[in-house]
Amino acid sequence: MADVLELTDLGLYCPAGDFYVDPWRPVDRAVITHAHADHARPGSKRYLATDPGRHVLQARMGPDAVIETMPFGESTTIGDAAVSLHPAGHILGSAQVRVEVGGEVWVVAGDYKTDETDNTCATFEPVRCDTFVTESTFGLPVYQWPKQVDLYDEINGWWAANKELGRTSVVFAYALGKSQRVLAGLDSSIGEIYCHGAVQTCNKGYRAAGVELPETQYAGRKDDKGEWSGAMILAPPSALGSTWLRKFGDYATAFASGWMQLRGTRRRKGVDRGFVLSDHADWPGLLSAIEATGAGRVLVTHGVGTALVRFLTEKGVEAHQLKTFFGDDEETPDPSEAE
Repeated sequence: MADVLELTDLGLYCPAGDFYVDPWRPVDRAVITHAHADHARPGSKRYLATDPGRHVLQARMGPDAVIETMPFGESTTIGDAAVSLHPAGHILGSAQVRVEVGGEVWVVAGDYKTDETDNTCATFEPVRCDTFVTESTFGLPVYQWPKQVDLYDEINGWWAANKELGRTSVVFAYALGKSQRVLAGLDSSIGEIYCHGAVQTCNKGYRAAGVELPETQYAGRKDDKGEWSGAMILAPPSALGSTWLRKFGDYATAFASGWMQLRGTRRRKGVDRGFVLSDHADWPGLLSAIEATGAGRVLVTHGVGTALVRFLTEKGVEAHQLKTFFGDDEETPDPSEAE
């Protein structure tokens, strides 16, 4: 029996349905896991995504992009394939793509996290399958995330301390997903919250989908250095080290990322503080997600795949690396993040 999905020079292709999952270049029909630029690329004739992700995907693909959406868990038939989308817990609207052909089930997880305390997107739901295509961005035992409530206490405590010193607080976080997650945990009683233009645009998509976020203002509205004192600024990584920061006067910087788990990363980024906050699964999350699928075969994409494949193989699971062009949104800035 042929595989349900096969790797081509355009991405993962389903012959039975004549569609691609997160194609790397324009195709006739694309099924999209989520709106990050390394998974959703412009130019395809038609896109299929989740209802909650419509606004952010449309903003990324452009007003003329033809986007069809469907609720989580609902099944549709494309050619000879049954397709359904299930929560991935990564960002707003992020989905795992379940494809069934002739009774064989594959699930492409895209990017995902298993944290149940993120109220900015639907929580990851395991989907039983024969073959599971998993990410492995943080596929090493060293990556184990702190509790989100403790992390928010750290961020708010840091902000409050900076305010006491008359400083502006600047947190760098990916514009789509990570920034909204940081924003959702901020204590707005501490001070005003401003956002870089790229972050503010993504905030609009979240609010349009019904996600409650604290009030924010556009960080380009005023330039008087004195007026920024005590405020919180959310900006994408592309703003780190840019002249855009000069207008904030005396400011302290922080970076929110899973990479902050490693010693030396904060120093290399050149920031004052690192907060370990990731929209990807940590090592325990990867293992629990894989086990819950009951998959007899696991294909591991991007990140630190070698260690995960070795671990699964030693546990008796058929596991292989699947080389794809999928990027890493925690490490590579999105070109759309420009001011």
